[in-house]
Amino acid sequence: MGQRDHRMSDWPFADPPNVAAITTRQVVQEGEPVLLVCHDADDGSWQFLTGGSFEMSDGLLVSLRSMIDRDPRLAELAGLPLGWQAWRRRPDSPWERGPTELAEDRDHCELP
Repeated sequence: MGQRDHRMSDWPFADPPNVAAITTRQVVQEGEPVLLVCHDADDGSWQFLTGGSFEMSDGLLVSLRSMIDRDPRLAELAGLPLGWQAWRRRPDSPWERGPTELAEDRDHCELP
């Protein structure tokens, strides 16, 4: 087994490492921590957010692997069901999990 095959066998997500994920400029460019993760029910996409407010123009499309490389503790959420979110108070806090509350007037997840 080659090194690439070995790394793929260690990949915890059902989605491939190069699947597109959503995050914000604040996470990627300003180094803010990811405190809110959503696994969208409608399309299975992942959102990695600060938990604070942001403008849609702050949104960035990145690979799932790039987010795990940025914060390896995000791998703890590989089994997060569709339609669920996870949140934490600080980067060293444990993750809490629960269903995402659906609201017609929202186009993103938010802290409970």
